[in-house]
Amino acid sequence: MEPAVEFLWWRECPSWERALTIVREEMERAGLPAAHLRVAEVNDEAAAERLGFPGSPTIRVRGEDIDPPGPDTPIGLTCRVYRRADGRVSPLPDPERVRSALAALADEQGKCR
Repeated sequence: MEPAVEFLWWRECPSWERALTIVREEMERAGLPAAHLRVAEVNDEAAAERLGFPGSPTIRVRGEDIDPPGPDTPIGLTCRVYRRADGRVSPLPDPERVRSALAALADEQGKCR
C-alpha cells in the first residue's frame, strides 16, 4: 500500500530539512499519524527518472504533487522552486498549500472511518 503522504528529497538541497519539518508539523496539526508519511531520499538520476522527481523537496499526497510542476519542468536531481500564493519564488512550498492538502487528506480519512 502506498503511503498517504510522500516526501522526496535530495541531499544537496539546502531546504529539504525545513520542508520536512513543515510537513510533520502540518500532519500533526491535521491529526494525521506519523506512520502515514514516507520519507525517501532520491540519490541518483535513475531514481529521479523512475519517480518523476521534479526536484527537492517534493511532497505528494495520495500520489499527487501538492504543487504540480509545469509540463516543461525537468526531472532530476535539483533543488525545486515553488511559487507562493503571493507570487514570490521560494525553495519551500507555500505553507498554506501544504496545510490544505493535508487537511483534505485528514477530512477524507475521517469520512472513511
